[in-house]
Amino acid sequence: MPGPALPRLVVETRETAPEPDLLAFADPSDPLVWQRRGEGFVGIGETLRVERGGSLPAPAVDVAELWRALSAAAEIDDPVALPGTGLLALGSFPFDPASARPGVLTVPRTIIGRRGGRGWVTRIRRADEPWPETPRATGYGPHWSAALGPGAQTADRYQDAVRRAIEAIAAGRASKVVVARDLVGSVPVGADLRRFVRALASDYPDTWAFAVDGLIGASPETLVTVSAGTVTARVLAGTAARGADPDADVAASAALATSTKDQDEHQFAVRSVLAALGPHARALAAGEQPFTLKLPNVWHLATDIEGELADDASALDLVAALHPTAAVAGTPTAAATELIRALEPFDRGRYAGPVGWIDGAGDGEWAIALRCAQFGAPPSRRYAAYTAETPLTAYAGGAGIVAGSDPEAELLETRVKFRPVIDALA
Repeated sequence: MPGPALPRLVVETRETAPEPDLLAFADPSDPLVWQRRGEGFVGIGETLRVERGGSLPAPAVDVAELWRALSAAAEIDDPVALPGTGLLALGSFPFDPASARPGVLTVPRTIIGRRGGRGWVTRIRRADEPWPETPRATGYGPHWSAALGPGAQTADRYQDAVRRAIEAIAAGRASKVVVARDLVGSVPVGADLRRFVRALASDYPDTWAFAVDGLIGASPETLVTVSAGTVTARVLAGTAARGADPDADVAASAALATSTKDQDEHQFAVRSVLAALGPHARALAAGEQPFTLKLPNVWHLATDIEGELADDASALDLVAALHPTAAVAGTPTAAATELIRALEPFDRGRYAGPVGWIDGAGDGEWAIALRCAQFGAPPSRRYAAYTAETPLTAYAGGAGIVAGSDPEAELLETRVKFRPVIDALA
């Protein structure tokens, strides 16, 4: 947002009794949410909205500089001083610089949060505006459901795309590339989207449940967290469906842990994160071997990374440095992204892009937007064509395609990864 006239923001946070249901305060038609294990916050209203065309790194760096200027000029009264209090913005950025869907950073008028048994309310206004009224909880609207059908990347087209990716890898164009599918559907206009958020948060409590500008999902993958000088990230790459019974589940976990193909894919992703964080962090440490992370529908290979911030980089600066990781794009990143453009007959938008929040000190939590659906028409289509229904598109990627990948197995993995969204919509 270039120009000399940045607004001066005035921020006030006060401790309150923790609310038992944060989602009840969110806007039913356009919720703004960040929640995990029942803790987090919801934003209500909009004091400032910044949109940026394209993706990272340039727009995020641009937004990071803007955020520094806004934070430096803000008047902040925050005696609570918990992660998520004080000046705060929630954001979501597209996966690809060529995307028609812009990145967005939103400063709410009111934030209601809960963490560690404590609750708070933050109010944010422009200096020339009055304080917003504290919102009240509202009851949930009627139940609704939605079915999803094939999108542009049908099952047959997806397997063909995987075969083409394997050919490109054999030709030396890349070492790994992540190919995604889309499913499309619609919900009634006026549907209470908080129900979708709540279903995801309830079924997958260990993920980041998020809702930003119509993008709603439950991501298991932390892109980066910055908190009081500590930098952490969790890399997920390598997936197996859960077993149908305890014995089969143990076997599925063991097979994933010993899979050469999945181990190779995982190491690609870990190395890309370490290389991106290296210029900004010291004493970076990653586990020597990945561990198996259990979610309700899948096993993942996971590695946690931690270090100390070595410069004045903010969470947004690190987002710009990290995205896209090998886990959602491939290796090398530029070559993999070019292949994705050729192999996917749709615009990913903000799917597999960064989603999260940043505060006035530059701390924040950012995940990769996975297991998600975008509500509202794609930018390339006219929303006026939809009167009784609001369109939605869900996305899921297979494992990273490498030389030994099998197209049918990759297709099955996308079906497993679609399950959280399909179940929640049902």
